[in-house]
Amino acid sequence: MIDFKNIEYLKNGNSRQKMAYSDLMELKIFEILKKFNPLLTGTIPIEIDLPESDLDIICQCENHNEFTVLLSNFFSDYDDFEIKTYFRDEVETTVARFRTENFLIEIFGQNISTEEQNAYMHMIAEYNILRKNNFEFRNKIIQLKSEGFKTEPAFAKLLGLDGDPYKELLKFF
Repeated sequence: MIDFKNIEYLKNGNSRQKMAYSDLMELKIFEILKKFNPLLTGTIPIEIDLPESDLDIICQCENHNEFTVLLSNFFSDYDDFEIKTYFRDEVETTVARFRTENFLIEIFGQNISTEEQNAYMHMIAEYNILRKNNFEFRNKIIQLKSEGFKTEPAFAKLLGLDGDPYKELLKFF
């Protein structure tokens, strides 16, 4: 099992993972966000990414104003920087986006432990499913994603899951 709480595993990964590690270290993003218990989630850590896949970093933040100021202070000079706070499923959420030379980076903050946020739980569920299936299954997920499927619906389709794919996948966490 990969320790997804420490991005060191990216150093020994595929070329995109190595590039992600390099960018994240150069940005000192995990050091800057340390107070907010950041975790890298999404498709790049579990090797089902597409060339346009972004780096998703989730954080636990209680004070969204403080979080917004910090993100703006450190990342507003990057291309396409934007930040907004809104409610998602009745949970206050702050999202910052910006672009480096290699990646779009999205930083999410919610007042929920990062290990209990859906993005992390979905990634772990998907990782567990991928470990139990063969390389062909992984390739079919990537193929569905390249055809326009979001990650969770792609898994649900291949697994024959009924209902909301985002809720159904949590059963594999």
